[in-house]
Amino acid sequence: DYTIFLAEVASTTNEALLLESLLARASKEERIYLLNHYLDQVRTTVFRQTMFAEFEREVHRLAEDGEALPAEKLSGYWMDLNGDYHGPAMNVDREIEIEWGRIPHFYSAFYVYKYVTGFAAAAAFSQSLRTEGKEARSRYLRFLCRGSSAWSLDILRDAGVDMAEPAPLERTIADFRKKMILLEELLEK
Repeated sequence: DYTIFLAEVASTTNEALLLESLLARASKEERIYLLNHYLDQVRTTVFRQTMFAEFEREVHRLAEDGEALPAEKLSGYWMDLNGDYHGPAMNVDREIEIEWGRIPHFYSAFYVYKYVTGFAAAAAFSQSLRTEGKEARSRYLRFLCRGSSAWSLDILRDAGVDMAEPAPLERTIADFRKKMILLEELLEK
């Protein structure tokens, strides 16, 4: 038995390892495709899902404070978040303001946060498995064997990935930047 969160970490770790293996032997065109795919994954999983979680947190806060939740208020906040997350270089169309209403993940409180944290934990595992050798493999196998024998965060911490610290997410962002530069260099050649 295991939690959905830990299952997400395990499956995403395998995806990250596969990506690195494919990148190591890909042609230029394949590398461009793979890097673009990875960057899009980070954009949609880490950045976008974090925005979803921030929206959800604010909606819960408003509800707990006894405030009404009219669509206009939620749409306005959604537009503000899109502007904040995408920055001035992106034209955020007005049509996006009601997008929050079509996202089924919001029916399960903070479900989307599992994607972000799971991706960061998987990236940390992938990096350690590729750079630390036998000790990292032993920790990862212990992680897989533990199932749901303890709290998810404790299982991850015991395996060397402490999600209470910013390091896993910081490494994910650093890897995103590195791969973005690599893609830009490949496209310039």
